[in-house]
Amino acid sequence: MYEDIKKGFSVKENPTILAIESSCDETAAAVITGRREILSNEIMSSATEHIKFGGVVPEIASRAHTAAISLVVEKAVKNANISLSDIDAVCVTYGAGLLGALLVGVSYAKSLAYSLGVPLVPVSHIRGHLSAAYLVDKDLKPPFISLLASGGHTAVIVVKDPLNYKILGQTLDDAVGEAFDKVARVLGLPYPGGPNIEKLALSGKDTVPLPKMLKGGGGYDFSYSGLKTAVINYVHTKEQRGENVDKADVANSFQRAALDVLIEKSVRACKEYGLDTLTVGGGVAANGYLREELSKICAYKSIKLVLPPKNLCTDNAAMIASEGLIQYRNGNFASLNLNAQARVELG
Repeated sequence: MYEDIKKGFSVKENPTILAIESSCDETAAAVITGRREILSNEIMSSATEHIKFGGVVPEIASRAHTAAISLVVEKAVKNANISLSDIDAVCVTYGAGLLGALLVGVSYAKSLAYSLGVPLVPVSHIRGHLSAAYLVDKDLKPPFISLLASGGHTAVIVVKDPLNYKILGQTLDDAVGEAFDKVARVLGLPYPGGPNIEKLALSGKDTVPLPKMLKGGGGYDFSYSGLKTAVINYVHTKEQRGENVDKADVANSFQRAALDVLIEKSVRACKEYGLDTLTVGGGVAANGYLREELSKICAYKSIKLVLPPKNLCTDNAAMIASEGLIQYRNGNFASLNLNAQARVELG
């Protein structure tokens, strides 16, 4: 029955979009309009449950999503000052992420879309990060350069139009956020690694010699494995010699080595492709050093920087709604056979 209805769905000019995000340890729901106005953006995190394990435990995350998803959706609808009957489409993250966690969101979204008789819109979590920029600058239009910097992905991208991306370069091994987490463990910092390294780096100096990965070569590709190994070797060598390890200096030096190359290559891409707009997305885009340095150099180079606020850089459902709106307007509706995928391609 839903399949027959799906074929007849019409696309409204100014729809009310509900989005659900459950790819990792945040259960999130948001409501936006077709004008990209955020009516609500709610998050219930299970991060505190994972700290004792030093990282996200998939089974704990899945159970947390199951307990929270109805509550967070109800809260999003209530705070948007709408009713369920006002929703014109249900968008949901189907990948990439933890499979069990994704399945909770996908199953709930399918049931809700079916019961409301509205389109079910599949959204890539990766594309969601990139589309957060449209919520900040409602007049933003491609082409532009986008830097994706998250726990799972690192890439410099040319956005040709809302549906078509060209990857100029990406990480050859660890993503930048993954490297932050691994270095944090070496320094004995708690999960999540990124914010804790950033905090520690504030009291440190850039005194530890570390490799500047592929800074002068490799095109637009990145490599974080060597940088991570260099930090591990430095710390272990110091410890074996009985020498003091200034963790703040290590954090500061690592942060600069990891992020300066992102800044350099993103700005270079703008110049090479003759584009004067740079957008940034992903959890690492919440890093204060990255935000400050990007703002400085883009102002100096006369590049328009579209940098979402920190709450739209980390996992949230508003970014999923923003990408969902693009897919909705292009009639990309899913059937009730939609399944979760641990991995999805960007393109």
